[in-house]
Amino acid sequence: MSMKNNHPQGKWMRVFASAKAGVLFALFVWGMCVTLQAQNPKPFVIPELKEWKGGEGYFVPDKTWRVTYESLALQDVARKFAEDYAVMFGVRPEVVEGKPRPGDVFLTLKRDKKLGKEGYSVDIDRYVKVSAPEPAGVYWATRTLLQMSEQTDNRQLPKGRLRDYPDYDMRGVLIDCGRKFIPMEYLEDLVKILSYYKMNVLHVHLNDNGFKGHFDNDWSRTYAAFRLECETFPGLTARDGYYTKREFIRFQREAAAQGVEIIPEIDAPAHTLAFSHYKSELGSREFGMDHLDLANPETYTFMDALFKEYLEGDEPVFQGPRVHIGTDEYSNEKPEVVEQFRAFTDHYIKYVESFGKQACVWGALTHAAGNTPVKSENVLMYAWYNGYAQPKDMAAQGYKLVSIPDGRVYIVPVAGYYHDYLDTEYLYTQWTPAHVGDEVFEERDPALAGGMFAVWNDVVGNGVSVKDIHHRVYPALQTLAVKTWNTAPELPYAAFDANRQKLSEAPAVNQLGRIGKERSLVYEAAEVRPGDELPYVEIGYNYTVTFDLAASAEAYGTELFRSPHAVFYLADPVKGMIGFSRDGYLNTFPFRPYAGEKCQVKITGDPVSTSLYINGKLIERMGIEKRYLNDNTTTSNNYIRTLVFPLQKTGTFKSRITNLKVFNYLMEE
Repeated sequence: MSMKNNHPQGKWMRVFASAKAGVLFALFVWGMCVTLQAQNPKPFVIPELKEWKGGEGYFVPDKTWRVTYESLALQDVARKFAEDYAVMFGVRPEVVEGKPRPGDVFLTLKRDKKLGKEGYSVDIDRYVKVSAPEPAGVYWATRTLLQMSEQTDNRQLPKGRLRDYPDYDMRGVLIDCGRKFIPMEYLEDLVKILSYYKMNVLHVHLNDNGFKGHFDNDWSRTYAAFRLECETFPGLTARDGYYTKREFIRFQREAAAQGVEIIPEIDAPAHTLAFSHYKSELGSREFGMDHLDLANPETYTFMDALFKEYLEGDEPVFQGPRVHIGTDEYSNEKPEVVEQFRAFTDHYIKYVESFGKQACVWGALTHAAGNTPVKSENVLMYAWYNGYAQPKDMAAQGYKLVSIPDGRVYIVPVAGYYHDYLDTEYLYTQWTPAHVGDEVFEERDPALAGGMFAVWNDVVGNGVSVKDIHHRVYPALQTLAVKTWNTAPELPYAAFDANRQKLSEAPAVNQLGRIGKERSLVYEAAEVRPGDELPYVEIGYNYTVTFDLAASAEAYGTELFRSPHAVFYLADPVKGMIGFSRDGYLNTFPFRPYAGEKCQVKITGDPVSTSLYINGKLIERMGIEKRYLNDNTTTSNNYIRTLVFPLQKTGTFKSRITNLKVFNYLMEE
């Protein structure tokens, strides 16, 4: 060892060097921490973004920000984005064609094979640059920007870069309008919600019927409905609710402008009781009047004419590229009937195609295995139950499949079978469209078009309201929006479930009747007078409404509150009791105040019940009630008596209503 190394100065030099290295290492670690902390985490949106590279800081729009677009093909997208931004946040940006300046949102088209038809990229820095190969991708990007914007008061966007594109082309929901009429106003809102969450298909099931066992086992009394205006067969259209051809055309066009395709379904040759009600000789005496008689040539004459009314012409009633022809759950008891069913299916696939449409069918060809050929090329098959159609066999035959497995994604409200609410945790953590019942495909298998869920209103007259249906649809929609776009989300389910509930349903949509984001008193009035208009339309589950009542003698049918969806009565039209009506159902509590009586009234509502309290005492909790049908005590269904409480306008009453309070949570005794 040299004397130099043993010199005290050398020792201190080594100590100093070591200390310097330690400081530098600490500074490096600190710098890395600062850098990591400064990188913005992936923002929460539904569906979850595929790719995100966080930057530092935030883009905060000022009062002069604009939406600029480079191509005329993006003008409508730019205007729609500005309109929705104004509806949601009260600020309408100027829409300008041309180059961006700092602070703008800039929309442009750019080729990118990986992004496909619906993918997009966004760079957020001094301005927000949105680019995509197609206008559809730019439109989906604006939905992402709206969701990100609504999560802070100043509408800030985290700086960074994202790329986003769907795993599956077809992402949607089916709603049964045949057994329960679904008003057009709700379908229009549902399209807006689907669009907000990048779901691109709404399947409208236009005809169906109830169960014969619920109607004295009498086909002639069993409920059935066809929901479209029909000129070819006057009287076929349901009298308790239908869509005019003009409004259905407008509906499809407006949906298409929001990136949502409407797939209409005329279901045959089963589920066709509405047709045999209209013309009895169409029904099968052997298999049931809800089956068309496939041996009767008149069946083809009728169905050809029915489809033709909605498919022919330059501006057909069925506007979109696809039409569903049904073809499920027909009898397979006899081989000759199976062959007739296969021939019927093949005929209407080709008949729909003759009008330039792609045919969609329910999977039934394992159930109806036979020799009669059925066209498969360019036919979309809904794989719903593997006993009816083995998915991999159908794919091998050439069908393109929509994954819609009944055991996982069928909702039948309060029926007691299938799901009342979907198991969203299981779907989020375990399911993808590649899982069709017990068959599992490779993810993004070319045989799979996409995935959907369904709402079936099987049980006629069970008290279920459109609001009840929506309460079930919304969490399912948000969840399937993720799993059909991004099959492998990184966010844990608990975080997803908590955050999803903070997002809006869609611009200008509040079907849930949400008021306020925290548990609180959300509205109060010292006195409510006849003809008043309140600032809220309604309040949804879970809620509490209280008021003081100084009662007068009220005429039957006296309304206290009304909204477009419900009425709350001081004296119902039948018994003069406190009660409510919605969707054609009247429910009354066993309480009528005496003239001159003073009392404190409280109403609470949740997804399964409505309760009335008088002076703190529970009068009745209207929960789900089992109702036996006819005189047969073994046949029953569940009847629900819920209420999304109406607030929009008060009626004409004599009583005095004071100290009204509305809470967005339950206050039960």
